[in-house]
Amino acid sequence: MIKNPGLREIKFSSFFPAKTGPYVIEDVPLFQPMWYVGMIRKWMETKHPIRFIYIGSYAQHLSAVKGKRNNYDINIPASIESFEWREVAGSPGDIEYTLSLKEYVFYQARLSKLQTLPNGEQVLVQQPPARPDERVMPETYTMVSGDTLNKVSMRFYGDTHRARDIQKLNGITDAETKKLLPGRVLKLPPKG
Repeated sequence: MIKNPGLREIKFSSFFPAKTGPYVIEDVPLFQPMWYVGMIRKWMETKHPIRFIYIGSYAQHLSAVKGKRNNYDINIPASIESFEWREVAGSPGDIEYTLSLKEYVFYQARLSKLQTLPNGEQVLVQQPPARPDERVMPETYTMVSGDTLNKVSMRFYGDTHRARDIQKLNGITDAETKKLLPGRVLKLPPKG
């Protein structure tokens, strides 16, 4: 029996150049190699998925822009499984690295609806999953004019049910809720 494919794994090696050369696209700013190393390590520490986008080559990218379909492109959420780097001998400042990624799937309950078939039989039909929310939840929010706890809850959680949690986390009394001033920094509880 053919099984469903597992999560894709991507592994590649390359280098971060210390100086410009023919391998660097013109008009693209080039940072020091350790800046890139620091960014990848920071992404790993957040324990949030990243978005991995690969475009086959610059020429293929141009053909995709002109309307031709490019089958070599990859655009997936992924976790960074490993990141190894070292300075290149003979090329001072260049950093060689190997990066291993694994496709990430956002988990969520799937909605099922009861449908009646033409013969009268009722069946459960699983609905396609909604597009996942990939945004990283901020830890704080600075209130602006016209904000209320309900509006803040609606903005970050999609409903007003978390307004009480925000109130409790920030030690706001019921009397204070009607007098919240713009500029006040609120701590936001994590989603879930």
